[in-house]
Amino acid sequence: MTCISVRGFATACLLSTALSSPLLAETPADTLVYGTSLAQVVSLDPHQGQEATSLEIMANMYDRLVGSEPDGTLSPQLADSWEVTPESITFKLRENATFASGRPVTAEDVVWSLTRLMTLDQAPSSKLKPAGYTAENIASMLHAEDAHTFRLDLTGDIAGDLMLYRLSEVAASIIDREEVEAHDANGDQGNEWLRTNGAGSGPFTLNRWDPNNIVLMDARDDYWNGAPKLERVVMRHVPESQVERLMLERGDIDIAGALSAGDTTYFKDSDAVTVQSIPTGGFYVLALNQERPELADPKVREALFKAIDYQGIETAILGPYGRTRHVPVPVDYDHAIPDPEGWNYDPQAARKLLEEAGYSDGFSVTIKTIAQTPRVELATAVQAGLAEIGVRAQVIQGSGADIISAHRGRDFDILIPQTGAYMPNVMGAMEQFSSNPDNSREANNAGNFVWRSAWDIPELTQITAAALKENDPEKRGVLFEDMQRKFIEDVPAVYPMFERFLPIAISNRVEGYKGHPQNVVRLENVTKTD
Repeated sequence: MTCISVRGFATACLLSTALSSPLLAETPADTLVYGTSLAQVVSLDPHQGQEATSLEIMANMYDRLVGSEPDGTLSPQLADSWEVTPESITFKLRENATFASGRPVTAEDVVWSLTRLMTLDQAPSSKLKPAGYTAENIASMLHAEDAHTFRLDLTGDIAGDLMLYRLSEVAASIIDREEVEAHDANGDQGNEWLRTNGAGSGPFTLNRWDPNNIVLMDARDDYWNGAPKLERVVMRHVPESQVERLMLERGDIDIAGALSAGDTTYFKDSDAVTVQSIPTGGFYVLALNQERPELADPKVREALFKAIDYQGIETAILGPYGRTRHVPVPVDYDHAIPDPEGWNYDPQAARKLLEEAGYSDGFSVTIKTIAQTPRVELATAVQAGLAEIGVRAQVIQGSGADIISAHRGRDFDILIPQTGAYMPNVMGAMEQFSSNPDNSREANNAGNFVWRSAWDIPELTQITAAALKENDPEKRGVLFEDMQRKFIEDVPAVYPMFERFLPIAISNRVEGYKGHPQNVVRLENVTKTD
């Protein structure tokens, strides 16, 4: 039994109902077994799915032009070299790279894939939209100069070095054009088929995916960059922390990726398990829908900020998962500014703000969250804090598909999402909090994190756009600080509560696994001892 207690809400005890589940035999040496929550895996089409666990799966099924290392540096992937000019980036592709189908990867596949990313117009297209690329102009900006030379024209809205990081994301995966076109159904660009299948050039292929149950990936013996050391990877849906801890302890899984703070700490002094704490550059966020009149009032938003017992939550719930931070930039990044004064736990001041806003009797809201640790516990703690100032909140838990759909459709009052950084600087962490070019419902920009909360921020969007295109590092740094100050001034509707860390417990049988802030760990060089 795990019990948590936070000031302002009663002790909650979580008793596993699954501890009597039968355990597996010790995992074989040629297979990596990963226990985690698969609740957020809703699509394995890299131009559609973008949730954390989905990314790690797709990062091993597909290659990008460039990859990113855990320390934030860029590395060659399908491109073995590139040249950046103020007008364009030219990539030289590896001549030996092949898709799982056996077809060679060509510059035409790159053009087709990036065009599909934008014309499919799913959430991952938001990775390129702020850089000035659209479904209408993308084809004119991409050039296959020969079979192994690809040129991307820059729009003038983004500096070349920042664009490379966008191309290292899973959204920019290169897809086997012929394989997907063969599965086109009524002009869907193969999306329905690719959601549950694979067409990549990566080191693993998808064998099986049963939602909320299991994902199986097989190694490609013919992988162009050398066959993976493992034969297969198994990802098991084990959302209950205590069950996952027991399975890791008994050797039934090799990696535990969804442990509670307490169960993570359990392995602190273990000789058989190592815990990696991965700084994601992201945050646990309080998303407040601005289509709710009460939440559109800045005084109400600030009152909610002051109702949350951050220190209590950090100590009792988050532990290795997070630390208090209210500016959406990790405090140790260059150009990070301090947290604003006054956004701390102060229920008396919160009640006064509600009275000034005309809500002395409070109001009622729902809080939606994915049923996944630590967000369920976090939602419950926020609920308790709001009750203390007279705001009556009902917590609604759901699957990844349900909650993500509600978030993208503005179908919520309060929601607790999480973010990550796509590069280790202010822009990589903050852009999703500070850019919303068109807040209208008609824009239907569901891939935009701010749009989902209907928070209209034209001035902050302009500052972000200026920083994105600035090539001079010193001038860019000044704009980075301006972005953060404006964010605070506007009293955000996407409020970072805690900087997010990802603790992963790994059996010492596993060698070569290093967690990645962007959830894109590559597994081809991971090995296991007998």
